Formats: sequence, structure tokens, C-alpha cells
Amino acid sequence: MSQIDPKAQSAAPTAPKEKIVRRKLADQVLDRLRDMIREGELKAGDFMPSERALMDRFGVGRPAVREALQSLHNSGLITINHGERSRVNDINPATVLSQSDDLARLVLSAAPANLGHLKHARQMFELGMVRVAAERASAEDIAQLRALVEDQRSKMGQAAVFVAADIAFHRKIAAICANPIISSVADAMLGWLFEYHVSLLHRSDSETVTLAEHARIVDLIEARDADAACDEMRHHLERSRGAFETH
Repeated sequence: MSQIDPKAQSAAPTAPKEKIVRRKLADQVLDRLRDMIREGELKAGDFMPSERALMDRFGVGRPAVREALQSLHNSGLITINHGERSRVNDINPATVLSQSDDLARLVLSAAPANLGHLKHARQMFELGMVRVAAERASAEDIAQLRALVEDQRSKMGQAAVFVAADIAFHRKIAAICANPIISSVADAMLGWLFEYHVSLLHRSDSETVTLAEHARIVDLIEARDADAACDEMRHHLERSRGAFETH
């Protein structure tokens, strides 16, 4: 049995503990530009500095600046219009979530099981939102909810617009929470469901039932009965899920 030479073993190269990786110039420029936006040097609506100004400021070539600007555009932080200076976008929860729209549609199409996960997540959000609505809704909020129910009633028999009115009703409940993140997440989920397929949200033979359930939810919100409003919303969503077409 051969033996390993201790000297040879000790001379064997070892992996570095802290490997230094050289980063692309474009990535470093991107980090600097993000810092300028994050720290307020560049604000929403401001024009971005010219390519020449950025080249001079960072001591890099035009390709690195252009690649960094394109990355900012792809992430939604700026808008690039050909023939015009790039402009910093207003960043809020809605704009952040809108950047994931294409990815969300791909996930729903590529993995059908994720549609069920999305419906479950929506239910969790809706139950929390209707509870808050029952605690906070003003008389004006109640009037707007009732008007939305009647608007939806006027669209019976028209699948796409009926669903759009349905979504408007649920968006209003989200808006009563007065939390832009909650509203944006709820809006995104409803939008993904709507664009995936109208039939996932609508059955013509359930329109009357849907309207009656919406009306009861409004009644319970107005009565400040949060528990009952949650129960009615749960029943509404579970009944709807059972009626959804899944093709």
C-alpha cells in the first residue's frame, strides 16, 4: 500500500478563503447610479446625466455607461426613450410589482399548480383586507362599494367587463386599508388572474350569486362585523374557486 509523502501533501495548493473577483465596469457603474437614485441625488422625474457626463465622472467608456443605463431601464428605475434623455421613474410599490408581471405570467403558464397557490394567497389577502375594511370603512367607502356592485350588475352577461367590475370591487376593499403595499400586491394578484384567463374568474351561471355575495359583504362591512365579513368573504372565494374552469 503506497503512502502519501507528507511534504508533497503540504505543498498541495489550497483554495483561497477570500477569492477576489474582478467585476465588470458596467456593474460598478450600475451600483454608483443606483446609489445616486437611492441617496436622492437623482429624484423621480429628473433627467439622467448625459452619457458623456457619466463617462467623465466615473472614468469609463461609453459601452459600460450604456450597459448600466440599460440595466436601470430593465429594472424599472429609469425610462429610456430614443432621441431623448433618460428620466428617473417614480418608484412605488405598484411600479415595483409591475416589473414582475411577465415573470408571473410565465410562472403561471409553466407550472399550473402555481395557479392554485396564487388563489390561496389571494384568499389570505382578501380575508385580512375585508377585516380591516369592516373596522375602517367610512360612509363614503360604503357608498362606493354599493355603487361598484350596481355597476357590476349592469354588466351581467358580458364576461370580460363583468370580471373587470368584480376586480374593481375587490380593489376598493384593498384601498380602504390605506396601505399602498397591500393595495399593490392585491392589484397585482388580481391582474395576473385576470390576464391568465377570464374563465378562471367567471362563470356566467354564477353572476347572480356573485352579486348577492358582494352585497352581503358590503352589508357586513357597514355593520362593522369583521368576523362575519371574513366568513362571508371566505365563503365567496371558496365558492368561486369551486366554480372556476381550470382549462
